[in-house]
Amino acid sequence: MTKASSSTIKPEEAAHFGALAADWWDPKGSSAMLHRLNPVRLAYIRDAIDLHFHCDSSLLKPLSGKTALDVGCGAGLLCEPLARLGANVTGLDAAAENIAVAQAHAGPQGLQIDYRNEAIEDFGGKDFDLVTSLEVLEHVDDPQGFVDGLAASMADDGLMIISTPNRTALSNLLLVELAERIGQIPRGTHHHDQFITPDELEGLLNNAGLEVIDTTGLSHSPTKGFVLSDNLSLNYLMTIVRTS
Repeated sequence: MTKASSSTIKPEEAAHFGALAADWWDPKGSSAMLHRLNPVRLAYIRDAIDLHFHCDSSLLKPLSGKTALDVGCGAGLLCEPLARLGANVTGLDAAAENIAVAQAHAGPQGLQIDYRNEAIEDFGGKDFDLVTSLEVLEHVDDPQGFVDGLAASMADDGLMIISTPNRTALSNLLLVELAERIGQIPRGTHHHDQFITPDELEGLLNNAGLEVIDTTGLSHSPTKGFVLSDNLSLNYLMTIVRTS
């Protein structure tokens, strides 16, 4: 296991999330918001997988024989579903505490996931069929360097999925002011000035030789909870491929 020590990682961010590691898998704990987001994000990812790899939506393991890399994996909330979809999964995270919890949780599930406390630009792995990074970009010190690392790890015909909050008045109100004040998200999790707009992220991706083929909003409905929508003002997901 390699120690994460790259310029894209903010030590204070790694320490913040490492301190939350113990109850990461508790759906009512400090990561409750991620647990509520996960089903919606997984539905989007599954649709993107089926479209890109020409899979039937009825397949239980559409990623069988394929490799997946989740960067900023936390305690494995996405890695485990990807493994169940058949992928050979590697998860990277800046906090050693998260990696320890991820390994401890995956073992009893019978899931073989390669978890590493390593920064993407120090990782060196290449040719992954699927590269994901969800709710991570807003926490890194060098967004372009981080995106470059993601790009370097993806196969030429691979697929990438990124999600991140948009930098808008609404995201500041709901994700920073309201959610953190009432305890839905731990205090200090988000810094609004670090949020990235879709146009800014598309520019970073284009600089890395990547192309955005879909952008979908993640919004919140009072009756349905988190839903996919055309509204990008709170949070959004992007589907990305190499520039043709």
